[in-house]
Amino acid sequence: MITVAGFNTAIDRRIDLDALRPGTVQRAVRAQALPGGKGLHVAQTVAVLGEPVRLVGLVDTAHAPLLRDHLRARNVKWHDLHTPHALRQCLAIHEADGQVTEILESGAELDAPLQQALLAATQALIDSSKVLVLSGSLPKGFDADAYARLVHEAAIRGVPCLLDASGDALRYGVDACPWLVKPNVDEASDLWGRPVTDVASAAACARWLQGRGMVRVVITLGADGAVGFDGKQAWHAALRVEQVRNTVGSGDCFMAGLAVSTARGLPLEDALRCAVACGAANAQGQEPGYVRKDQVDDLYAHVQMRRL
Repeated sequence: MITVAGFNTAIDRRIDLDALRPGTVQRAVRAQALPGGKGLHVAQTVAVLGEPVRLVGLVDTAHAPLLRDHLRARNVKWHDLHTPHALRQCLAIHEADGQVTEILESGAELDAPLQQALLAATQALIDSSKVLVLSGSLPKGFDADAYARLVHEAAIRGVPCLLDASGDALRYGVDACPWLVKPNVDEASDLWGRPVTDVASAAACARWLQGRGMVRVVITLGADGAVGFDGKQAWHAALRVEQVRNTVGSGDCFMAGLAVSTARGLPLEDALRCAVACGAANAQGQEPGYVRKDQVDDLYAHVQMRRL
């Protein structure tokens, strides 16, 4: 069982326009609302890849039936904690030329009892987990070291912990030495104190981060793929996608590929190949943070791997 802590649940709203014209009144070509948040994207993609998965997150009264039915249909076990606040909304505006504008709410501030309940619910599931994934932003009110505390708990229990966060939550989490960390180039640059601009600098940064105590480091490079290092070998994985329909959630699908590969004990080379295929499959689809298994299987064979 893979456990995903995706505390900052959201409602993903997508609006399709011919072209965004700020300052004008426009009519949407199409509109859609789906349950979202990085953790939810990771969990539903893990389920597509065939691993049992559960998600710990927030739910409000208005969206409880939507989240329950959605996650049940996606074969995700839902460990929900009720919040009196409305779930945050994340808006993605898609233009006909492929440009996407995202507007992300941060959500309401949580009180101390609800924060503790989220942490306690996650801690209670660690012992029965093959892998723990910490994904996305922390809701307002949490101390920045909340993920770091969960990293420590997982390490004590011998459960691999995979971290995908940003800002102070990422910095504290890295200090706690998760089994794997997955920063993008901007986050990696902040951690390293030097710019990460290409494959070579990403590999150097990955080696530096891994030397701080992590088993694996993976740095994502957007359209240029990803670089990973496991203390022995560095790899660059890349796949060019001819038609990109949606990049929202590609990083989360990528993380799902890493989580499944970790649960199955696969080497870094195979884990990167799976992760890149998942991210690319999301980019070819319409729904954020979701893939089809047949797409992933097809793309997997086309991922270009290079030993660094």
